[in-house]
Amino acid sequence: QVQLVESGGGLVQPGGSLRLSCAASGSIFSIYAMGWFRQAPGNQRELVAAISNGGNTDYADSVKGRFTISRDNAKNTVYLQMNSLKPEDTAVYSCYASIAGKIRWGQGTQVTVSS
Repeated sequence: QVQLVESGGGLVQPGGSLRLSCAASGSIFSIYAMGWFRQAPGNQRELVAAISNGGNTDYADSVKGRFTISRDNAKNTVYLQMNSLKPEDTAVYSCYASIAGKIRWGQGTQVTVSS
């Protein structure tokens, strides 16, 4: 049984920072891509950032220059450092991991940017 457990969400003021973490556990031999999606009420889910097992990264245009994705392969963990947060970044953020040809999802963590 593979599990992804997220942490680090919360309430932050505009211009602030948060760091999300997502740790994979269970029967894992190798993880390929990992990343983060987000979904705000009334909006479609969108890819925020992704990182390959080789370290190649991809970002949504809306977060380029503000968010940084990284991973620790030894810990099967992916991180999302979010700086200069804006109210429009408010959403439920969910991590994913491609493991043995299947996409696994975390439970989601709420990020709220508000004064």
